Amino acid sequence: MAILIDATRQVLIQGITGREGIARTRLMKDYGTRVIGGVTPGRGGSEVEGIPVFDTVREAWDKVGTIDVSVIFVPAPLVKNAALEAIDAGIKLLVLVPDRVPIYDVLEITEAAERANARFIGPNTLGVLSPGKGVLGMMGGQAASARDWFFPGSVGITSRSGGMTSSTAYYLAQAGIGASTLVHVGGDAVVGTPHAEVLKLFQQDDETRLVVMFGEIGTSQEEAAADLMASGGFTKPLVVYIGGKAAKSGTRFSHAGAIIEGGRGTHEGKVARLRECGAYIADSFADIPRITREVLDKLPTVHPVSKPPKRAKTDDLHWTTAVTQIKSNEIRLRGYRVDELMGSITFSQAIYLALTGELPSATIGQLLDAIFVSSIDHGVTPPSTLAARTAASTGAPYNAAIAAGLLSINQHHGGAIEDSLRLILSALESAEAQNQSLETAAASLVVAYQNEGKRLPGFGHRVHTADPRTARLLGMADALGIAGQGVAMLRAIEAAYAELSGRRLPVNVDGAIAALLIDMKLPPELANTFFMMARLPGLVAQVHEEKTRQRPMRAIHPTDHEYDGPEAR
Repeated sequence: MAILIDATRQVLIQGITGREGIARTRLMKDYGTRVIGGVTPGRGGSEVEGIPVFDTVREAWDKVGTIDVSVIFVPAPLVKNAALEAIDAGIKLLVLVPDRVPIYDVLEITEAAERANARFIGPNTLGVLSPGKGVLGMMGGQAASARDWFFPGSVGITSRSGGMTSSTAYYLAQAGIGASTLVHVGGDAVVGTPHAEVLKLFQQDDETRLVVMFGEIGTSQEEAAADLMASGGFTKPLVVYIGGKAAKSGTRFSHAGAIIEGGRGTHEGKVARLRECGAYIADSFADIPRITREVLDKLPTVHPVSKPPKRAKTDDLHWTTAVTQIKSNEIRLRGYRVDELMGSITFSQAIYLALTGELPSATIGQLLDAIFVSSIDHGVTPPSTLAARTAASTGAPYNAAIAAGLLSINQHHGGAIEDSLRLILSALESAEAQNQSLETAAASLVVAYQNEGKRLPGFGHRVHTADPRTARLLGMADALGIAGQGVAMLRAIEAAYAELSGRRLPVNVDGAIAALLIDMKLPPELANTFFMMARLPGLVAQVHEEKTRQRPMRAIHPTDHEYDGPEAR
């Protein structure tokens, strides 16, 4: 994978017949980027580097098909009109290379992009490069140097300086560290995709294991990145260098956006906030490769799923595990000493660490706590509870009775979380693949399920018309800043069903948990295990009650019972 650009994205160049347009078209094309057309008004019908030129973006779209990205090389005063034309045509990613674009023009582009669910990089950017996959803009200068300087790897780079974007990747490469994607966010005070938004993209990229951020004084981009880390929106390691340490108030450092005004945007403030949120701070630019290597070496080894380990020979039974390391007087879970974790993190955070290999933020731990509480028990009628109590009634020991309950969690009981998660993911993938809004993709999905007479997993409940656990979980996710695309699509599906059918089918707790697991970046195959982990204490309580309050070998009626515990408190 890669973010923003890969070998499949189809690219248009606006301003392709200008001096810069021609030179950068050659770079992108020679590097392997799929440049399928260009636009220069009045030059339609010509060619540049064998690439057809059109008069308008709409004409280009009609002639060459879907366009994923437009790279804009027009003079700064014309950038706004070019960008708005591309957005209006349906292009979802723009790269605005020129500098000195009027700030009010940038604000208009921002508003239009938000309305169209599009994004843009820049202005005043060298662009984006994914080693071995593609380049947008002018990163690397020439295809040959871009290939020589950068090679594929697992480190993402986001930078406010064009030159330092390339330099960071170059010096990492010299240290044997490859990059997943290089992003120059742009050097102006207002840019379309600042650091925090780039980090969100890297968070979703399985190929990126660590990110290096080159920051500068001025604006609040770095503070926003720190806030994202604090909220749990970015959980991968972040190595940071902040330029402009010696700059005084009112002094511009390199770029229009790198200026301290009063006490805002200072080097000290940015460093302190990022360090507080867990970033690794490089005091010198030269320290970046060393720190990056040290952090990478501490991460668990990742084995590609597509290349499983070879079957061991009978005389070679050695194998590896990345979960727990046991030494004399020392136990480490995913590299962390268990005795140091005790009392420092919650049980839910420890579960997340064990499953993912990463220590989550306190907010993710808080939300996981709520998820586990939400499904701890749901009375004696669920199949898992009846199975556990029946086994306990026969005299089976606790472990056997609890196992009977767990073994009863299957497709139709406790299995809806994974089904709902995959439903939401399929809608999100459809929205991205077809350049649709969440609402449009949700409506298409609902119609497809209705036509096939299929039930929407994660919606509706046999007992609750408004599951109180759902409102609580989604409200917490909103308040903690964790709710993202998963929750947004869940709500879009609920709204689409109500509009298309004329009746409300509310989200149940399984659907809420599924959406939250997506936004916490947990894999679908683990989804139902969260229900199992949550229900386990409830099964223990049910088995214990069966053994201590009921006679052995009784007939257990699934509904003919009453509650005699404490009243509301």
